[in-house]
Amino acid sequence: MCSPRIMTHVYGTIESRGAPIGRRSLFGAVGAAALAATVAPAKATAAPAMGASIVDLTHVLTPNFPVWPGAQQFAMRPVARIGDAPTPFGSVGIGAPSVFYKNELRYDEHTGTHVDAPAHASVNGLTVEQIPPHDLVVPLAVVDISGRARDDSDTLLTRQDILDWESDHGPLPDRCLVAMNSGWDVRAAQPATFTNQDDAGVQHTPGFDPDAVEFLVRERDIVALGSDTLSIDAGRSTTYGAHLAALGAGKYAVEVLANLSSVPTSGATVMVGAPTHAGGSGGPCRILAWF
Repeated sequence: MCSPRIMTHVYGTIESRGAPIGRRSLFGAVGAAALAATVAPAKATAAPAMGASIVDLTHVLTPNFPVWPGAQQFAMRPVARIGDAPTPFGSVGIGAPSVFYKNELRYDEHTGTHVDAPAHASVNGLTVEQIPPHDLVVPLAVVDISGRARDDSDTLLTRQDILDWESDHGPLPDRCLVAMNSGWDVRAAQPATFTNQDDAGVQHTPGFDPDAVEFLVRERDIVALGSDTLSIDAGRSTTYGAHLAALGAGKYAVEVLANLSSVPTSGATVMVGAPTHAGGSGGPCRILAWF
């Protein structure tokens, strides 16, 4: 059971980003073919092979888990317990023991590791239950900017970071999810360091440069973006250009990912266990990767 849908971001007008993005500059026709033949990432597989490594990219959700400033915290109220079994989080007073155990949940859709459906930032976008299933099991490309993020919490994942990734690993796989690994997931146990707000309440967390997102949706074949922070946009953003560019183009996002440092930068497959409540703008989900 959950509350009515609550939007945690307020979107403004996307800033101008200059001239239209041109054609690919890194690969020529011959160079791209040669590079792809030697180092192209493996395509997504429908299920993990025998002996594959499986990594859970999902944070465990508790009442103390960090949320977007001002948003409702996750809450879980026990309504039945088996015999005299203890209830979670020290809850008491739920009446007579039962033969079943269950809880009542209350949370904002954009809580914990969660999906942003296109409808979250686009009036005509797909709601969460409408995301095609074949877009939920896809190749994973992890762009690591954790080294910069340790020194600069406002750093952005740029177009050049994507081109550098391709220089090392070949062109991004078709129909992939591109995830930003800033190393931010290790802060989740300390909400104040995760939101990283200054005295004025402004968050200082890494995110995607809107120009990089425009590049990905126009010149690469992606289905989604992912981040290990509360937002695919930088925390200090007031125009939410990454959201508007990605979700406005019909792509979805997965935010607050965990354990991205435990998967390879290329060659893994990711499964996004998106929720299916009708008309949802998103919701908590379970994300698994294998390689």
